[in-house]
Amino acid sequence: MSALPKTAGPLSDLSLDHVEMYVEDVEAAAASWVDGYGFTVVGTGSFADHRGIALRHGRITLVLTQATSDEHPASAYVLDHGDGVADIALRSTDADAAFRAALDRGAVAHRRARAGQGAAVRGFGDVVHTLVQRAPGEGPGLPAGYVPAPASLAPDDVGLLDLDHVAVCLPAGDLGPTVGHYLRALGFRDIFEERIVVGAQAMESRVVQSASGTVTLTLIEPDPEAATGQIDEFLKSHHGAGVQHLAFSSRDAVRSVRSLTERGVGFLRTPSSYYDLLGERIDLGAERLAALRETHVLADEDHDGRLFQIFTASAHPRQTLFFEVIERQGAATFGSANIKALYEAVELERTKQRGFHQR
Repeated sequence: MSALPKTAGPLSDLSLDHVEMYVEDVEAAAASWVDGYGFTVVGTGSFADHRGIALRHGRITLVLTQATSDEHPASAYVLDHGDGVADIALRSTDADAAFRAALDRGAVAHRRARAGQGAAVRGFGDVVHTLVQRAPGEGPGLPAGYVPAPASLAPDDVGLLDLDHVAVCLPAGDLGPTVGHYLRALGFRDIFEERIVVGAQAMESRVVQSASGTVTLTLIEPDPEAATGQIDEFLKSHHGAGVQHLAFSSRDAVRSVRSLTERGVGFLRTPSSYYDLLGERIDLGAERLAALRETHVLADEDHDGRLFQIFTASAHPRQTLFFEVIERQGAATFGSANIKALYEAVELERTKQRGFHQR
């Protein structure tokens, strides 16, 4: 096996600029983020074949795009996948150089730069990476052609900070090639690997991260030799590879969950038995343990610190997309001890939803 080219130059500073979601109804989608998650509208765009709304919470920028013509890719995307993540845009201090470097390392061009739109390379499934030019140290910006919205006071009750990671479901057999693609084409690093077994189901997971350490993708594929489960169901309902969830970091997961719950966001419920054993595994104190039990937040720890996390219940019509709230108190891993509990919580929700639809 030949050595991978070293990450240097324009690929070394790639970081997250924004996440673009293609949606059927941009106003309805924006309202759900504003009302449910405390995002604020920071910009709008109206173009020949689409319109969009840019939202922000902390350092998270979401761009919602609705096609107004069949010529825009959002039209076919929504028909095939429903609302979902279509672009994980990466910022660079030299976007043109980053695009050329990625192509030199084997990336596949999705779009060449043109007036008002940056170049993009293919990622996985129908998800691409637009390369956005930003000055060194520049704060959050808007996509080209967007008009800034009037400044408004951001709510302070939810407390989301940034995008911690993006979880991606891949068909069986695609995990290795996809990891290799990110290592070679975009200079990412392979930082974590795990096999997860829950009953008769099993899946493989690897985590890749940009050289800057600011963009993290958790890549998951089902084990074809095991029983089918939630990853297989995602791939079937989504019609192929795609983003399963976005994980939003929080300074205080319990506080965020309480606020989001009051706003109408639903979360997966963790069995009470989990907390009966948690106190024996991690020294949390009675008050903290009670707060976690009340909000169904899970806890884990590694050599660097502690981690608290929880998944939302999917509100997607196809049950394919959901979100995560994660609080890191020094921990750098991904809640290995919680993977099984989280998986089982999703499985319980999936089974409940299936039973509801069969009534």
